[in-house]
Amino acid sequence: MNAMTRWIDLEGAVNVRDLGGLPTTDGGTTRYGRIFRADNLQGLTHGDVSRLVSELKLRHVVDLRSTAEVTLEGPGPLARVPEVTHHHLTLFAEGGRHTDVEADTVDLDRVLPWQERRLDEDLRMTGFYYGYLRDRPDAVVAALRAMALTDGAAVVHCAAGKDRTGVLSALALEVAGATRQAIVEDYAATGERLELVLRRLRGSATYRDDLDSRPADDHMPRPRYIEQFLGVLDDRFGGPRGWLALHGWTDDDTDAVRSRLRD
Repeated sequence: MNAMTRWIDLEGAVNVRDLGGLPTTDGGTTRYGRIFRADNLQGLTHGDVSRLVSELKLRHVVDLRSTAEVTLEGPGPLARVPEVTHHHLTLFAEGGRHTDVEADTVDLDRVLPWQERRLDEDLRMTGFYYGYLRDRPDAVVAALRAMALTDGAAVVHCAAGKDRTGVLSALALEVAGATRQAIVEDYAATGERLELVLRRLRGSATYRDDLDSRPADDHMPRPRYIEQFLGVLDDRFGGPRGWLALHGWTDDDTDAVRSRLRD
């Protein structure tokens, strides 16, 4: 891990970084080595797995991909490591017997990551991000709780490590007391690795057509996207913690996240 940039350089993933080292509203910083964020972990090498599990003490994987993605891509090599617990918590409202909603069929097109954005061109990113909270508040709360478990480090990831992972990382950092500017900058940092992220995803048939249907620049994580999303929560609920409280989040949950990310 490069302490200056927070990036964790691996062979099989290109958008992995630590949520530590970010300034907080009381003048402190978030703690390193507790919660990581990442892109798809399918390509991790044996060396990557060894580093994450043995060196960085990874014990929890919070997988935000849809059931369709996991079915098509597989759970990844960390699923074979007995020390690691997986928490599959899709942020999409899904249908199908292999998903977490009762239905008869799986509509793969509807639950792949970028499809829905075409429906909301004006504020598609803000609307899409808020859709996670609207459609799967249970998964959002459960993911944050899993990220705060105390028996080792946790990594939260999706496919690009940009949108779904960006929203959960922003919420965790907000609860931990990171400054809003730090949260926005962390979200936008994926742009530094975007070309590498898109190159990786285009190597998979699961994502290739969806990605190629839009210019690469459309995938850039611009600061205003997460600013607008957090602004919606501020305006409607008094902030992210207000929204969380309406969906079962407790003071104990807040303390758990703070104890993980704060000294």
